[in-house]
Amino acid sequence: MKEKIIMLGNEAIARGIYEAGVKVSSAYPGTPSTEISEKLAKFNEVYTEWAPNEKVALEVAIGASIAGVRSFACMKHVGLNVASDPLYTFAYTGVNGGSVIVVADDPGLASSQNEQDTRMIARSAHIPVLEPSDSMEAKEFVKIGYELSEKYDTPVILRTTTKLAHSQGVVELCDRVEVEDKTYARDVKKYVMMPASAIGRHLVVEDREKRLKADCSNFEINKVEMLDTKIGIITSGIPYQYVKEACPNASVLKLGMVNPLPESLIKDFASKVDVLYVVEELEPVIEEQVKSWGIKAIGKEIFTLQGEYNANMIRKAILGVENVSFDAKQTPVRPPILCPGCPHRSVFSVLKKLKVHASGDIGCYTLGAVAPLGVIDTTVCMGASISMLHGMEKACGKEFIKDKVAVIGDSTFLHTGVNSLINMVYNKSTATVIILDNRTTGMTGHQEHAATGKTLKGEETYAIDLKVLCQSIGVPNVVEVNSFDVKTLEKTVKECLAGHVLSVIIAKAPCALLKGLKFNKFCKIDTEKCKKCGMCLSIGCPAITKKDDGTVVIDDTMCNGCGLCLNYCKFSAIEKVGR
Repeated sequence: MKEKIIMLGNEAIARGIYEAGVKVSSAYPGTPSTEISEKLAKFNEVYTEWAPNEKVALEVAIGASIAGVRSFACMKHVGLNVASDPLYTFAYTGVNGGSVIVVADDPGLASSQNEQDTRMIARSAHIPVLEPSDSMEAKEFVKIGYELSEKYDTPVILRTTTKLAHSQGVVELCDRVEVEDKTYARDVKKYVMMPASAIGRHLVVEDREKRLKADCSNFEINKVEMLDTKIGIITSGIPYQYVKEACPNASVLKLGMVNPLPESLIKDFASKVDVLYVVEELEPVIEEQVKSWGIKAIGKEIFTLQGEYNANMIRKAILGVENVSFDAKQTPVRPPILCPGCPHRSVFSVLKKLKVHASGDIGCYTLGAVAPLGVIDTTVCMGASISMLHGMEKACGKEFIKDKVAVIGDSTFLHTGVNSLINMVYNKSTATVIILDNRTTGMTGHQEHAATGKTLKGEETYAIDLKVLCQSIGVPNVVEVNSFDVKTLEKTVKECLAGHVLSVIIAKAPCALLKGLKFNKFCKIDTEKCKKCGMCLSIGCPAITKKDDGTVVIDDTMCNGCGLCLNYCKFSAIEKVGR
């Protein structure tokens, strides 16, 4: 009997990659996909790496595939935007060794700046998409993806969502299959996508998609569950679980392949039910195609385009029955806030004091937009903080940015910030950029990157020197500062803003949650010296609270002794003490 264990969806995907005989994996961390690569790194049979961004990750996977081995790339939905350039052309070249790309969508915006439906991009790129509904399917669909990839000469996308990625289910373990490497052969018409070759390959893509459309109605991953024919529901992925809970007696067509759709199977199913519903999160991708075939169906007329679905919502929409078992109003409100001892708080406190606003980026430091810090004015996408500040200067002049900086994390800077900074150098910017170097990819759970000195597998490697990098591309003024040295940081920010020359400030201090850090001291308030002025509260540290009588206290179980609050107490009422 094969071993069965409980696994997260992400962990099951990693297991599937291992079992499929994959040899090369490249990814950039992004919630909700991050744990896949972290789990995969534990299998020595698979080469795994963190790439500086998703475009590079996919290009690594493409190279490995053309070389003849099974390859893998992984990212979240907005990361697919970064990787879309190679993705569209990968559909033209096809594969040699099979290649699967996992893309994790985030309905409900648990950790993203937008909601985006990967199925829409896959349709545009003419790439097949599989969508599992539980952990066991997540593992098995990976292996099916590689079989389809090699059979139809195409990359395959495995689409997941936040709920699947972070839910647990029973998974049956199988042995790894060692797949024989494909022979590498030079083939200009297949792999060199200059116009003459691409024209021919586009015809190959069209033919491939026709074959997939014809074949997929017979794929076992598309399953019909005929019960009461009064109600028929077409669904896929995690929504299938909600459908089965909300409407256990309904007939269901569960799609494992969501691009292309099994047209003949759908038409047959629709003919056997009285009323047909399409239940899918985000965009009406299935619904619009079903209706275009002349099939009557109910979809987004009663279901929202936004957010995650749930069984209660589906039950109410289809059956008109509402079953509320949880009152969200009873949940205590906990506003998002930077961790105690976070070096970003120190930098933002200085910017707030100087009345300097920031063009922001993607990372923990986005929390600098909210009270009580309130210094970040914009956040759009990875690397945009630098480019947007440059655009502000060119639009409105140097005077406009005299009280503005760009802030960007070390990992995000290496992701797409470097090119933006090169643009500033090339086009004669005089703005100030602050790189918040906390020695990790903090927002997604502390992954290594090219400047930390360690690989995904924890091996020692060369660490990119951010100061030298900035100097090498021509930034005239580069300064390194300890993030918690607020006096020097304040002086440096003032000088850079007044200098009328492109400047980069590298504010350095490790993330307070990094493993191995030891905090032997904490801060304590002397109640006799404290004047209850509230200045220490202005930095927004969650370890500092105010009682009903106005007394301010520091929770020593939360405080790590960073000492930032000491800089804001004018009465020397705060001191560091040993644990």
